[in-house]
Amino acid sequence: MLCRLPLSDDPNFINKDQHFADAGIYRISENLALVQTVDYFTPVTDDPYLFGQIAVANSLSDVYAVGGKPLTAMNIICFPCKKLPLEYMEAILQGGLSKMLEANVTLVGGHSVDDLEPKYGLSVTGIVDPGKMITGSGAKPGDSLVLTKPLGTGIIVTALKGDFLSPQEAADTFQGMATLNAAASRAMVRAGVSACTDVSGFGLVGHLQEMLISSKVGARINLKALPLYRGVAEMSAQGLIPGGDYRNLEYYKKDLIFEAEESELQESMILLADAQTSGGLLMAVSPTRLEQLLAELYKEGSQGYVIGEITAGPEGKIAIY
Repeated sequence: MLCRLPLSDDPNFINKDQHFADAGIYRISENLALVQTVDYFTPVTDDPYLFGQIAVANSLSDVYAVGGKPLTAMNIICFPCKKLPLEYMEAILQGGLSKMLEANVTLVGGHSVDDLEPKYGLSVTGIVDPGKMITGSGAKPGDSLVLTKPLGTGIIVTALKGDFLSPQEAADTFQGMATLNAAASRAMVRAGVSACTDVSGFGLVGHLQEMLISSKVGARINLKALPLYRGVAEMSAQGLIPGGDYRNLEYYKKDLIFEAEESELQESMILLADAQTSGGLLMAVSPTRLEQLLAELYKEGSQGYVIGEITAGPEGKIAIY
């Protein structure tokens, strides 16, 4: 659909030619640009306050992925006013505001729609120095790939919906989803990473491939090194996998290179494609800066998992082992 729309020729829209950009970057002076993004989705939990927190953490991630600082936000909420108590809507907004306050983001307004199903998120405006911003197109052969949050939110939410898991058993997953990527962003800016993107609905495989295509490189991923939320492996083995994961894997499978028998990798492959809600940052970092990045992440109280490396090619292909 978008290919039918004319491209902007505004010279201040400085990342208009970047493939798969996380957010729009608009220059307003030599050393300052606006970062603009929007995101919202349906509930991943029955707890409205927690849903609000997760939705806001997710909405802010595109700003953090470019090394920017979010400044202001506007609520976007759809709510079935005649089906659910309005107190639920208030709780969603309160949860969202708690995360905005944590991020030092000012809520400046919003818009609501009476809809059949709740949906919530933000339109976010941030700032970044154009000369220091981090994009998804700078990955280089030899770079290490570092992920800052475990995988498996799609599988855990599916297990919850099927009553195979209690909310208490999924508490660490919800905590991870509600965690801002601010600390990880600060760490990567200080360490000087080559490229970054956040991991969300297309799964690790989809967002990694976006980075590879933008950077004209390939990658290798160690399936055994993938960090997982508690219970994900067991739930996956029981077949509690959302349909979106299978669609992701089907779409990206043509770009996977198997360095072992496919049957040996089959069980873990779906984890590459698990659709994440408020996932972590995926960074490519030079080997000479890897230890500094991990140290900076630790200093910030964030996590850093080395899951693979960037290769010279084939472009856009991901070898798994």
